[in-house]
Amino acid sequence: MRTLGLLGGMSWESTVPYYTQINQAVRERLGGLHSARLLLYSLDFHELERLMHAGDWEGAGAVLTGAARVLESAGAEGLVLCTNTLHRVAPAIERAVRIPLLHIIDATAAVMLQPGVHTVGLLGTRFTMEEPFYRERLQTLGLRTLAPEAADRSSLHRIIFEELCMGRIEPSSRLECRRIIAALVARGAQAIILGCTELPLLILPEDASVPLLDTTAIHARRAVDWALAAP
Repeated sequence: MRTLGLLGGMSWESTVPYYTQINQAVRERLGGLHSARLLLYSLDFHELERLMHAGDWEGAGAVLTGAARVLESAGAEGLVLCTNTLHRVAPAIERAVRIPLLHIIDATAAVMLQPGVHTVGLLGTRFTMEEPFYRERLQTLGLRTLAPEAADRSSLHRIIFEELCMGRIEPSSRLECRRIIAALVARGAQAIILGCTELPLLILPEDASVPLLDTTAIHARRAVDWALAAP
């Protein structure tokens, strides 16, 4: 089993499910008392949140590349960046280390690459929904991405940062997300990407009439597949 290095804390509310799901999957695959070989670098999200909202992606990338190097030096053989939005700086991390970064968008796209699915709705932070890094990577794989309308993007952004990252699960926000999902389905979305690792804490499969793609669970499974594969 290879050692995974987790870049977490963004927010820690969604890093906990990563740790849990990776260990559960290893136990299911190997049985007995097996658990995952993990190194966790949990960052102070306050610093990164300020850099993101200031548009300082270079600064955010510098923080994450420093953490990635620490994990590599400590013995990590592959990296898992436990967030969607900060994959915006994934290229900087990949340039800074010699070990692979297991990319969340690639893992999610692999689940969707099946006959008949070509248009997906994308929920996440405003950065994830509006910056090109997510939709362009999906487009190269033949997938068309729909984002919510501007007012709905603002609503989702607020729910993520002011509620979910703070550990608050509000029934009214779940209803709001249901409405936003229904609007995307009406526009042609055949599946919905929960493109923020906090969103699965709020949105459940029954909240949509089409499949929901839980990026946290998908990424965690991909990490275990890699860790247990022959080098």
